[in-house]
Amino acid sequence: MEPNTMATFDHEHRHSSPAKICRVCGDEVKDNDNGQTFVACHVCAYPVCKPCYEYERSNGNKCCPQCNTIYKRHKGSPKIVGDEENNGPDDSDDELNIKNRQDASSIHQNFAYGSENGDYNSKQQWRPNGRAFSSTGSVLGKDFEAERDGYTDAEWKERVDKWKARQEKRGLVTKGEQTNEDKEDDEEEYLDAEARQPLWRKVPISSSKISPYRIVIVLRLVILVFFFRFRILTPAKDAYPLWLISVICEIWFALSWILDQFPKWFPINRETYLDRLSMRFERDGEKNKLEPVDVFVSTVDPLKEPPIITANTILSILSVDYPVNKVSCYVSDDGASMLLFDTLSETSEFARRWVPFCKKYNVEPRAPEFYFSEKIDYLKDKVQTTFVKDRRAMKREYEEFKVRINALVAKAQKKPEEGWVMQDGTPWPGNNTRDHPGMIQVYLGKEGAFDIDGNELPRLVYVSREKRPGYAHHKKAGAMNAMVRVSAVLTNAPFMLNLDCDHYINNSKAIRESMCFLMDPQLGKKLCYVQFPQRFDGIDHNDRYANRNIVFFDINMRGLDGIQGPVYVGTGCVFNRPALYGYEPPVSEKRKKMTCDCWPSWICCCCGGGNRNHKSKSSESSKKKSGIKSLFSKLKKKNKKKSDTTTTMSSYSRKRSSTEAIFDLEDIEEGLEGYDELEKSSLMSQKNFEKRFGMSPVFIASTLMENGGLPEATNTSSLIKEAIHVISCGYEEKTEWGKEIGWIYGSVTEDILTGFRMHCRGWKSVYCMPKRPAFKGSAPINLSDRLHQVLRWALGSVEIFFSRHCPLWYAWGGKLKILERLAYINTIVYPFTSIPLLAYCTIPAVCLLTGKFIIPTINNFASIWFLALFLSIIATAILELRWSGVSINDLWRNEQFWVIGGVSAHLFAVFQGLLKVLFGVDTNFTVTSKGASDEADEFGDLYLFKWTTLLIPPTTLIILNMVGVVAGVSDAINNGYGSWGPLFGKLFFAFWVIVHLYPFLKGLMGRQNRTPTIVVLWSILLASIFSLVWVRIDPFLPKQTGPLLKQCGVDC
Repeated sequence: MEPNTMATFDHEHRHSSPAKICRVCGDEVKDNDNGQTFVACHVCAYPVCKPCYEYERSNGNKCCPQCNTIYKRHKGSPKIVGDEENNGPDDSDDELNIKNRQDASSIHQNFAYGSENGDYNSKQQWRPNGRAFSSTGSVLGKDFEAERDGYTDAEWKERVDKWKARQEKRGLVTKGEQTNEDKEDDEEEYLDAEARQPLWRKVPISSSKISPYRIVIVLRLVILVFFFRFRILTPAKDAYPLWLISVICEIWFALSWILDQFPKWFPINRETYLDRLSMRFERDGEKNKLEPVDVFVSTVDPLKEPPIITANTILSILSVDYPVNKVSCYVSDDGASMLLFDTLSETSEFARRWVPFCKKYNVEPRAPEFYFSEKIDYLKDKVQTTFVKDRRAMKREYEEFKVRINALVAKAQKKPEEGWVMQDGTPWPGNNTRDHPGMIQVYLGKEGAFDIDGNELPRLVYVSREKRPGYAHHKKAGAMNAMVRVSAVLTNAPFMLNLDCDHYINNSKAIRESMCFLMDPQLGKKLCYVQFPQRFDGIDHNDRYANRNIVFFDINMRGLDGIQGPVYVGTGCVFNRPALYGYEPPVSEKRKKMTCDCWPSWICCCCGGGNRNHKSKSSESSKKKSGIKSLFSKLKKKNKKKSDTTTTMSSYSRKRSSTEAIFDLEDIEEGLEGYDELEKSSLMSQKNFEKRFGMSPVFIASTLMENGGLPEATNTSSLIKEAIHVISCGYEEKTEWGKEIGWIYGSVTEDILTGFRMHCRGWKSVYCMPKRPAFKGSAPINLSDRLHQVLRWALGSVEIFFSRHCPLWYAWGGKLKILERLAYINTIVYPFTSIPLLAYCTIPAVCLLTGKFIIPTINNFASIWFLALFLSIIATAILELRWSGVSINDLWRNEQFWVIGGVSAHLFAVFQGLLKVLFGVDTNFTVTSKGASDEADEFGDLYLFKWTTLLIPPTTLIILNMVGVVAGVSDAINNGYGSWGPLFGKLFFAFWVIVHLYPFLKGLMGRQNRTPTIVVLWSILLASIFSLVWVRIDPFLPKQTGPLLKQCGVDC
């Protein structure tokens, strides 16, 4: 089955519920007193519940959002200004007792921010000049004590009084003396109203900040046009090759600036309301309705990724502020290491004490290593008398836990000749890391150990996929896809959080933050993921090598959030499971056009001729819907008769909950008899699920469950066997895994490809930036590791550029917005900027050594364009800092490392990518540590030097430009006053290069100015070669302009 066909079939079947649902708040439209379904608008019958109808009449546009017809007054509804007498009889009892019935008038405060404009399911439309309806659900009559506990009595009374004042101002409640029962009703009514408020809102950047920014961008674009006109029309004839190279480089830089700048045209901020999320889905006395979440942690080599860091990440997940029965943590061990296996055993045991401590005292962060190392007043806001005693005891237990983990690490340094042996005496199955079976171990959870207080803990699952020689395992992307399948078989949560092993949860409410978007009744269905910014620990205060990436995460990503959503950055991302399965998002139906019989027929043919085709198409699709529904209804009846033979291991029909009937494949094949061709084609298309998802009936059944979860009466042992099957090395053969489903293969930066494919299908993403960072991780702070990390990213971009998924030509007819496409193009072409950047950084040294310049002598008018260009660059940077809140130091560090990485890692990535694509040569640049023993402080790694070939090009550039500066100044001194004027332009460009490479120079010198001999030798060698060429040119010797004099040959 084609992806589009499956997505359409799935969408049609999942929305076939007979109950009418309000398109505004998501509640069920209840019946009137006469037993008939409430119909707000008698013109188009757009489904709106009575509370939303009354709110729209009293506070909104007073009209239907579907057809814009003015609402008429229904019996029992209060009168408003403008109601006509013939709109219906009055209901005086209801009007006199407005306060005593549930009133929806205050339900939609700030409701205009509840969803994206125009991004709504079904037929919901907005008036251009009016308010929007709320996109939230409803909560009926519950007393939420948890909400009140967050306030003192005075604050709570003030909040309720303000709400009542607003209601009285609107004329919806009456003044007068109130009894205690009335006050309780007011509080309950207030809580009901709060619960139905939007879970989030969009906060646009102030126009006073963003408008000047956009104006300067346009002006800079105009200035660039005139600047290039001047540069092209006035060549430097005495240095034509240098001039031509410089102009080509400048044009490339301008195109790169356009690709980077215009996706930042619509930056936005978002706010979430966690208290409303709790009031809506966590009602007292009722079942918790928050959706389950599966958390994925990936690791490869525990000797390079310290187990204590991985253990802290897992502990922060197990202690997250979320219902324990709705959190499952899956740890992927792609190295089949017994060290990690034993680490998880120790971690699960320590979690029995750590998790209740965190939840009892509400500590942050909930990774013990970082919690105990924080230099803050840990007694702040802690009123329990036992806190100090329990904290000291917990810290002592954590130190003992670290000792045990370090002992495991020390033991793992030397592998026994006979291989590792488990505690029960059996050999470890993963002794051969490249040839071993799949392994799954379940810790904790409902069937596992409880914490010391007797409470349930989240499930922890160890996963190591099968590996055999001769199979392509696709590195991290393959490991992530294996975890997707295992989690679908064992827990099948509708949402998945992806974390690296060194990224712990810094904000225990991070998952709740994402649920404010993913559980939104309108926007949530169209979101593929919620991306959080990356924040890092252990980086020096100056951030010498721009490890924090503040400019990208606080400027570029917020700009993309205003278009179609941020790109996926590989970690700190909560996914919507159907989006990873290759489904398309639900499509909003367009509002039906108003028709009128008073126009001539020829006008209807010219203006609305397409409506007939549209109607015919819609009628065909409705016939298909009815055919599919009738087919499944017959199968359901048949299944009821054969309920004993229906199993949970083979289900091929999407259902809305795990309690509905599961269709067996044999029943489907047998049931084809007696159905028409449409029904047969609809049913037989389900067989293609095997070709798409693989030969696992249990996994296919999980993909057909819209709300996640497992079927009833499932056997845990059989599910474990099925989970082992779905991580076998041959499972993905002849399927669409890695091509259309899951993490996409074909690049070492699988995150860019995966997010790009989702956006091409029409999905949207959201950028969530809570005040307390959601996740924190570690980043390489020494120069060599940082360059090696950037090399890997750049190589992945080059691989995408030469693949079929290149944004330059892939899916132009799809649903990817043009500015979003520009952002993706920028992510895959930026490594190629290294070539013009290297040439441009070499030109100043060449100009100083040869005495030539890329710009001819210019007049005062021409110099205006240079001045205007520099001023526009500065103004753009200042205004960008103004609306984003980024510091000037972060911007400057980003600019410096753009040059450092461009002339080193990006350059090597381009050539390595070309070798891999053209000749199949996969070259790896290894990094060998040569650290000293005196770096034992907090930022000791900053001065740790590791030799790599990436260091040669920038070192050579620094030496060349320094030699050029000395040569240029010497030449000016020898030639006198007249040569100083042209020298200033050359010196400016040379100093521009040196200043940008200054952090690189400091990294070379280390703490005690110790530069490795090999770097000095290579740099001196290249600089010497260039100097010999310069001497051969003899730029300082006067050139003869007269006739050439030679000896005549006669001895005079």
